[in-house]
Amino acid sequence: MKIGLCRTGLRAVLLLEDGSVYHGCGFGAKRTVVGEVVFTTSMVGYPESLTDPSYAGQILIITHPLVGNYGVARRDLSIYGVPLHFESDRIWVTGFIIHELTEPSHWSSIMSLDEWLKRENVPGIYRVDTRALVKKIRERGVMMGVLKVYDPDEEDPNIDELWKLLETAPRYDQIRFVDIVSPKEVIIHEPDKPELTVGIVDCGVKYGIVRELLKRRCRVIRYPPSTDPAKIVEECDGVIVSNGPGNPSILKDIIENVRSLVEYDVPILGICLGHQLISLSLGASTFKLKYGHRGPNKTVKDLETGRCYITTQNHGYAVDPESAEKAGFKIWFINVDDKTVEGLKHVKKRIITTQFHPEAGPGPHDTSWIFDLFIKMMKAQ
Repeated sequence: MKIGLCRTGLRAVLLLEDGSVYHGCGFGAKRTVVGEVVFTTSMVGYPESLTDPSYAGQILIITHPLVGNYGVARRDLSIYGVPLHFESDRIWVTGFIIHELTEPSHWSSIMSLDEWLKRENVPGIYRVDTRALVKKIRERGVMMGVLKVYDPDEEDPNIDELWKLLETAPRYDQIRFVDIVSPKEVIIHEPDKPELTVGIVDCGVKYGIVRELLKRRCRVIRYPPSTDPAKIVEECDGVIVSNGPGNPSILKDIIENVRSLVEYDVPILGICLGHQLISLSLGASTFKLKYGHRGPNKTVKDLETGRCYITTQNHGYAVDPESAEKAGFKIWFINVDDKTVEGLKHVKKRIITTQFHPEAGPGPHDTSWIFDLFIKMMKAQ
């Protein structure tokens, strides 16, 4: 496609490991990054996606053609101090790919998307054919890429050097991104008149999960994943193993900690990566999906009731169903499109898991009742 004039004054180039090269306009930070290139089908919600720790290490494509329309909101719009329109305190995506960068028009906006990415040192490319990019990924699968944003008056990109950088960079699957996004110290969130205390094994928890718990008058304690399970069990009525980025099977020490939590027989809810870690801790296995499930329009089916729900998802790995059943689980939810496992219940222990995100609002708040079920499990002790 023709690039035309770039009103940001910057150019950008994207290289994929299949040999393809895309030129476009640049925005955000002038820098070069390497990451796994993935896409989301979200039409809105770019502040939530960009700040989702589960996207660490990834260059994100948004399929909707216009991005930036409502700018970036104020952080003082919050619930008990937890911002409403963000999923963490910073942008976690490695790079951003969109079709057209728009100027914001919204009462709560305090800056443009371009300004925000500059402040957070994240590069972006626009005026590329995102439809063609997504079609390529759907056919070939996710792949590593290198993105460079540069000032054409100062430099020209050396394509050969970018190829070398891409070839020598570590693969996404090999990096422990949880160590980067998880807290180093305990973090506590207090609602008015707390009734229960929930511990989160924080592998990169989304603020949406914290907000849902605070709304239900739960005191929330976020623990680094290396925390002694005995301490968590002593201080909490129940435990959530959170979402997070990367390959779950390489997190051997965290899997061991989760196994110890399971042995204490406390009520446990696993979400996304947490669903995978709990499964692995009891002997199930995981596998990588061709291009993952990322977006707010993913349908799952509750096998207990036959009901379907529209869910928000962001994952590139899934739990093998046969190994899950051998590990003592029954399949709770499945993905309507590809029949992958979307939720589990343990047949003996007080453990429930979802691969999707019950805290997210894909339009309706279809699955927020998962938190109510978890609270009932804690109160029934």
